[in-house]
Amino acid sequence: MTVVHISVRPLVEYVFRSGSIDSGFRTATAMHEGTRIHQKVQRSYQEGDQKEVYLKAEIPHDGIVYQIEGRCDGLIQTEHGWMIDEIKSTSAGLDMLEGGRDVHWAQAQVYAYIVAKEQALAQVGVQLTYVDTVSGEERRYNRSLTRTELTDFVQSVVSQYAPYAVLRLQNGRERDESIRVLPFPFDTYREGQRKLAGAVYGAVKEKKKLFAKAPTGIGKTMSTLFPSVKAMGEGLVQQIFYLTAKTITRTAAEQALSLLENKGLRLQALTITAKDKVCFQEETNCSKEACPFADGYYDRINGAVLDILSHETLMTRQVLEQYARKHRVCPFEFSLDTAYGVDAVICDYNYIFDPRVSLKRLIEEQKKRTVLLVDEAHNLVDRGREMFSATIGKAEFLQLKRDYKSSNRAIAGAADAINKYFIELRKACGDDRQQLSKEPPEELAGLLESFAVEAERVLAGGGEDRQLLLDAYFAAQNFIRTAKLYDSRYITYAEVQRSDVTLRMFCLDPSYLLSQADKGFRSAVFFSATLSPISYYRDMLGADGEDYSISVPSPFRREQLDVRILPVSTRYHDRERTREQIADLLFEMFSERLGNYMVFFPSYQYLQSVYEVFMEKYPGMRTIVQGSGMAEDERERFLDAFQADNRETLAGFAVLGGIFSEGIDLQGDRLIGVAVVGVGLPQLGLERNLIKEHFNGEGKNGYDYAYVLPGMNKVLQAGGRLIRSEQDEGVLLLIDDRFRQPHYRNLLPAEWKD
Repeated sequence: MTVVHISVRPLVEYVFRSGSIDSGFRTATAMHEGTRIHQKVQRSYQEGDQKEVYLKAEIPHDGIVYQIEGRCDGLIQTEHGWMIDEIKSTSAGLDMLEGGRDVHWAQAQVYAYIVAKEQALAQVGVQLTYVDTVSGEERRYNRSLTRTELTDFVQSVVSQYAPYAVLRLQNGRERDESIRVLPFPFDTYREGQRKLAGAVYGAVKEKKKLFAKAPTGIGKTMSTLFPSVKAMGEGLVQQIFYLTAKTITRTAAEQALSLLENKGLRLQALTITAKDKVCFQEETNCSKEACPFADGYYDRINGAVLDILSHETLMTRQVLEQYARKHRVCPFEFSLDTAYGVDAVICDYNYIFDPRVSLKRLIEEQKKRTVLLVDEAHNLVDRGREMFSATIGKAEFLQLKRDYKSSNRAIAGAADAINKYFIELRKACGDDRQQLSKEPPEELAGLLESFAVEAERVLAGGGEDRQLLLDAYFAAQNFIRTAKLYDSRYITYAEVQRSDVTLRMFCLDPSYLLSQADKGFRSAVFFSATLSPISYYRDMLGADGEDYSISVPSPFRREQLDVRILPVSTRYHDRERTREQIADLLFEMFSERLGNYMVFFPSYQYLQSVYEVFMEKYPGMRTIVQGSGMAEDERERFLDAFQADNRETLAGFAVLGGIFSEGIDLQGDRLIGVAVVGVGLPQLGLERNLIKEHFNGEGKNGYDYAYVLPGMNKVLQAGGRLIRSEQDEGVLLLIDDRFRQPHYRNLLPAEWKD
């Protein structure tokens, strides 16, 4: 018999969820408050009553066995027998829970069916317990159902879920048949490509993490996707997540899957695009009053998901938008709901690692059969720090106090308490205008909890002009959530800027929290051309002693790359003095051969400083300059300028660590020379110094961890834009005298060192 695993909650939500999307704030507080309220209610249970009871049942339907599992809040003994207790809580007033009562009843009744079946009971009681977390008010609703009624109910639920499950099974069979005969999409493996693919397959098979340094041009995307797809065909993997930091690397994954599809693969893959990019409205406002795609969303979403899964394989942004318009559903939420039913998901790191936005409906059973492919994994260190940090400021609470002074005293009072906390904090910062602590700001977290409760009551009522309150609410929730993660890997700092003051809980070392986020998945593969030194990235990305590492040598001939180190100081205090010299060196490189060049600087300010001198001395040169905050169409125009048939030399000026220094692929004569100005060290600052001090305290080289290794990674990424295929040739200028120092020189790839 074919078996389908599903948890009770997503099963009943699929069948009974209805109505419109709201802004999600109720969910945030429910998650935060839920455990505490559940425990409070459960403490009132009598001896013999049970709490947090794991329940599991197998329900056959049309030749398929549906294995349903879940954990009910309470199993209570009454004079009439056993009763299921399903507890729901909110701080937005109990009326807000009424809209979900159909789902709540369904969830409780499925649990009641399992108990009736297991214990051969003639009937079981069902109770909904609704709790207001602010007032403590409780409402209880009761039913008593016979085993026959419960059996009919569950069979009805399963029959309504079955079309979705059957479609997924049918798609899965077609996928597995196509994978069995799927060839590698190229005539031969590139040098090192088979080694990487084999290591990925081995890690998936052995349920390990793999840390892979694999050079540019080896075909990393295909080398990781192909073995993962093959493992899926063998039943080892149910779903693949291809995680990226930038939109451009998502395109590479889409292209690789398209290539495999041309070779016969039938696999369903979906790309998740950020909400603000795919929103159909001029302003992103996720309320039914403001958005027709949010209004009644849950009444239409099942039909939309069935439609797209019945007809599409590669679900890019354009495909998803087409179906979203057809079914009048929010394209972003549509992509999330569809993601649970596809074989591969291409998305940002956030959807797995960020506690604010991760895909929370991935059940443990599904995780055990899911592989994570983390592209450009060097980016995950700083991204992880940001995901697990939280900042909150005084200004918005002062404004909220003023805005709600006459209309809502509770909001105004909660905001005023926070504002007063910051006033005292500002005094404590004194003349230094700064304060550091190794302790979490528990008092502020408590004040923010009180504010969030009051804010939710207002937000639940809808209405216009609530954006500031909504933003402050989400910031408060993030701060409260982060405070619960706080440990010795964190530091708290306050900064005063004019009359405003901000407080930040800064995650110095994200390794533990990253390892917790990918815990439970079958395997995770962290790969990058610049995962070097591997020991540093293993440390920072949460490896343990049993996880695998691999370093693949470059497949290219050394003669393809002409590396030159030019010992000119680019240190901050020397930049004014040497900028004319650097401009001359760049012009010399541009003049050697007609073609396209890129120059990378450690900051926009330094770029502009040298660029001004360069244009003053060499006004006839055709140039293009990266601007800060470029829109997508501006980025595309920048890259489109680098054409192989350009009839004059083009010099592109860009920033290290920016959108053009990694992930872009300008093959052949589209790029024949790259210059990297400086060793890429991050700007001296408070956070970098705090990181340095933390790792010094751990017995490691704090300066390397905070400055040198992140900086040199940017250098390696920028230099890696040059040689992308076996035919490419080019010149790489490394402009800084530190490149000749042994410490920095040892961090360069072997093929750069001759």
